[in-house]
Amino acid sequence: MASEGKESKPDSQPAATQFTCKDLAASATHQPTDKKLFENLSGAGKVIGVLTSGGDAQGMNAAVRAVVRMGIYVGAKMYFVYEGYQGMVDGGNNIVEVTWECVSSILQVGGTVIGSARCQAFRTREGRLQAAYNLIQKGITNLCVIGGDGSLTGANLFREEWSGLLEELAKAGKIEKEAVKKYAYLNIVGMVGSIDNDFCGTDMTIGTDSALHRIIEVVDAIMTTAQSHQRTFVLEVMGRHCGYLALVSALACGADWVFIPEYPPEEGWEKLLCTKLLENRANKKRLNIIIVAEGAIDIHNKPITSEKVKDLVVKQLGYDTRVTILGHVQRGGTPSAFDRILASRMGVDAVLALLEATADTPACVVSLSGNQSVRLPLMECVHMTQEVQKAMDNCQFAEAVKLRGRSFENNLNTYKLLSQKKPDSELPKSNFNVAIMNVGAPAAGMNAAVRSAVRMGISEGHKMFAVNNGFEGFSKGQIKEITWGGVGGWTGQGGSILGTKRTLPAKYLETIAEQMRIHNINALLVIGGFEAYLGLLELSAAREKYEEFCVPMVMVPATVSNNVPGSDFSIGADTALNTITDTCDRIKQSASGTKRRVFIIETMGGYCGYLASMGGLAAGADVAYIFEEEFDIRELQANVEHLTEKMKTSIQRGLVLRNENCNENYTTDFIYQLYSEEGKGIFDCRKNVLGHMQQGGAPSPFDRNFGTKISAKAVLWLSEKLKESYRKGKVFANTDDSVCLLGMRTRKLIFQPVTELKSETDFEHRIPKEQWWLKLRPLMKILAKYKISYDVSDSDNQS
Repeated sequence: MASEGKESKPDSQPAATQFTCKDLAASATHQPTDKKLFENLSGAGKVIGVLTSGGDAQGMNAAVRAVVRMGIYVGAKMYFVYEGYQGMVDGGNNIVEVTWECVSSILQVGGTVIGSARCQAFRTREGRLQAAYNLIQKGITNLCVIGGDGSLTGANLFREEWSGLLEELAKAGKIEKEAVKKYAYLNIVGMVGSIDNDFCGTDMTIGTDSALHRIIEVVDAIMTTAQSHQRTFVLEVMGRHCGYLALVSALACGADWVFIPEYPPEEGWEKLLCTKLLENRANKKRLNIIIVAEGAIDIHNKPITSEKVKDLVVKQLGYDTRVTILGHVQRGGTPSAFDRILASRMGVDAVLALLEATADTPACVVSLSGNQSVRLPLMECVHMTQEVQKAMDNCQFAEAVKLRGRSFENNLNTYKLLSQKKPDSELPKSNFNVAIMNVGAPAAGMNAAVRSAVRMGISEGHKMFAVNNGFEGFSKGQIKEITWGGVGGWTGQGGSILGTKRTLPAKYLETIAEQMRIHNINALLVIGGFEAYLGLLELSAAREKYEEFCVPMVMVPATVSNNVPGSDFSIGADTALNTITDTCDRIKQSASGTKRRVFIIETMGGYCGYLASMGGLAAGADVAYIFEEEFDIRELQANVEHLTEKMKTSIQRGLVLRNENCNENYTTDFIYQLYSEEGKGIFDCRKNVLGHMQQGGAPSPFDRNFGTKISAKAVLWLSEKLKESYRKGKVFANTDDSVCLLGMRTRKLIFQPVTELKSETDFEHRIPKEQWWLKLRPLMKILAKYKISYDVSDSDNQS
């Protein structure tokens, strides 16, 4: 999942003026690299220790699993350091060599199985001296540290002191002088595990997405009871120094107000809050949700607590108001699909970084930039993280928001635009009519996208029209004006409230043109999948015959299959991926305590293998069969043999995913029967077809926010195009760049003419010709112990 770039500058300049927080990674994304293959790297002779430190975060175990398996895969010796730095200082049974099987069945477990602890002793030189001694006893000179900025800062100090510590140990006679030369330097690679997403240099930290899942689950549940009793709920979420969780959850649930430390409310906020709540109740809204970050402050740096907000609402308005403090619920539970994939990618790249490290290599942190894993200098990122806090301490709140990065700033601006309607007298009057419709199969997040588009359009002064039931409904005149309040509460609802169909417009062109004329539609926003893309191509081609189609049109991709060209991600795909991952967890758990068993699971996606591949990586599958990578009976046989060998160890369960259209002959039934026959006496098989449950359910936090932000941007683009194309009392736009698809490419939202995307499309199989996620396919095989080639040319990007 993606969710903005950074360049190093001379140290003589203050860091706060060099670059913004979440932008540190962009310069690393575009570094020229030489072709480099993973199989040419060797870990022979390397001894690597992995530890988790600081607060726990969901996904840490996935990172530990990836580090251990990747290390063993390349021939390194791997050690657990239990209980973080405390275990390193205490030594003994806290530092233990581990095998491949030691990390089986931990991928889906929250928290950290190797423990985490705050360690005062490690803050002293004496404590670090003892830690160095304990590591030397095991020959460990490479550390992979998973934690927050404090943990990573401690690791860097340890690396800088290493040679001095060894000399001191030799002088005291605790180690031989030869050991000082043999273990001359310590290499450090960090991965950020923090639910707050408060670390600069990475778009997302391990655990953040899972924490958002916990928050949204609670908010969705509270909304039903709040609505029943017309209550106001004040929810306190974690974020002592960072308001990311509060802000994004407010955006995802359409909260009435949010308090975050980076953006305190203006003077007199108490009156503004009460006025807004009164207006909402006057508009027949039966509930109010207010979200407060635990570190929320006012402009004078005084705390704003959830109890203070509750007392204000009760005293001023007399509303039945309750406080819910989520607390450590946000840290708990199983990690989301996004966090598992993120942690697995980071873990693999961390080991690659240690394999390539030399005595002169500074400590680095493995980060996420868009959909790419990058490495950045650890202390630059730590320094930038500290600059944000300094800005807040000095009441430079605009600077603090800017330092958080473009993504945080965009989230804040979008929330402010969509949360409160301006009075009609303050709204601009554009006299343009904009229609919104859903096309194709339903996808979770469509409704959040429609809500965002409607409210943004009204803020721009347009009249917004909702089209029911796709192009077919358009042709029948199923069009009505939709208001600001008409989309209230839509963000958390799955499916498509407007109704959606796969029907293409070609056979309805004349009646659709007539309806556009009747309702004076000046622009069109289509939210949907591959059918929406084909539909816009057909409308664009019909412009010569029907002048009504000479208006700006834009498409926002929304499909569980994630198969729309021009975008790395589609609304709905993350929710489907989480459904697959959760179901795989339950299916695997069903085999607990039984004999050895292999599960064959069929996923959706048409000819696109995104769900099968990424679901396989998130669920710890042994293999995922997809259309994009051809396979034959020999490969199927090799996979069976691999699983047979695996079952002879302590590993009792196997997981095989199959994309529904991966091969017309090697069907799910065929693969099930093959595995059942070949595995006789060693394991038995079960099969599951997940079907339409992948399209259902409440949208994930990612899909809600992605849908909200991308639709808002699409409407702003339509506004610009309407102004450009308005001539002599009418809108006329007939150029290719007036019919676009808005897609996420790497880490940017880009408008691309649909006609230009034709060359990138495999129309027969309804997939893009190139798909970014295919480069991640080898990771699943590596973590399942297959011998495979893997291009790691992009893995050593450093700014």
